[in-house]
Amino acid sequence: NAYENYYRALVELEFYRYMLNSLVMAGVIVVGKLAVSLLAVLAIVYYRVPYKDLVFLFILFTLLLPVPVRFVPLYRLVTGLGWNNTVLAITVPYLASATTVFVLRQHFLSIPPSLVENAKLDGIGPLEFLWRVLIPMSKGILVGVSVIIFVYAWNQYLWPLVIIGDDLQVAQVGIGQLQGQAQAGEVAWALTMTGSVLTLVPPLVLLVLLRKPLLQTFSIQRK
Repeated sequence: NAYENYYRALVELEFYRYMLNSLVMAGVIVVGKLAVSLLAVLAIVYYRVPYKDLVFLFILFTLLLPVPVRFVPLYRLVTGLGWNNTVLAITVPYLASATTVFVLRQHFLSIPPSLVENAKLDGIGPLEFLWRVLIPMSKGILVGVSVIIFVYAWNQYLWPLVIIGDDLQVAQVGIGQLQGQAQAGEVAWALTMTGSVLTLVPPLVLLVLLRKPLLQTFSIQRK
């Protein structure tokens, strides 16, 4: 029975806990990554920063680094900081994003630079300019980028599997826990498929509700 499988997965096997952990992880990453990227793009586009073009190229260069190259140094760094099995371990490493910086930069370049000069004449500082001018003018693109970040964070598997224990484990790893519920070493396919469907629900709901700003984000990337 399908309903029994959902009840067993969510309640008896506590799969809801994995989903809550994923929601917390994804939510923190969305807010943190947007904050870091907005500050970076604000400096790169609107203010005089030494070698800012070189800095931007270096940020883009990080996209060329494959995950295995970064994995071991990142693991040693997080372990050295004592962040193992904490929310920090599965959120802080994701806060810097070259892709988000690139998308927001392309959008901010379409905003007239005269706004900065007017803001300076009015005595508005950088952070106030960001909060009062840029963010209200960029609500659509920020929502679209947030959806992309959420889906990316929600789908993380390998890093949480390695760096945290079962108490804070995420939904993608939790599906693997459901696989081992059958006896005699067999795979519990019914529970596995149930868990897979459950993990599809949050990102699918976001994609349906926020599809218009998401399409706007992709149009910005093509420019």
